Amino acid sequence: MENFWSLLKRCIHGTYISVMPWQLCRYIDEQVFRFNERKKTDAQRFDEVMSRTVGKRLQYAELTQ
Repeated sequence: MENFWSLLKRCIHGTYISVMPWQLCRYIDEQVFRFNERKKTDAQRFDEVMSRTVGKRLQYAELTQ
């Protein structure tokens, strides 16, 4: 558990610099996915993400809510 929070804090302070509180759940979801798939290569993780997007459509209005 401490390892996960350490990675999350490092990502927020290093990559994203600042995070809006109402979007924090999205950043946490991204880190949960990365942590759970950490033993896979980047290509395998990319394939996993792409396989989950088949048949789904994200509109700009939904993205910016």
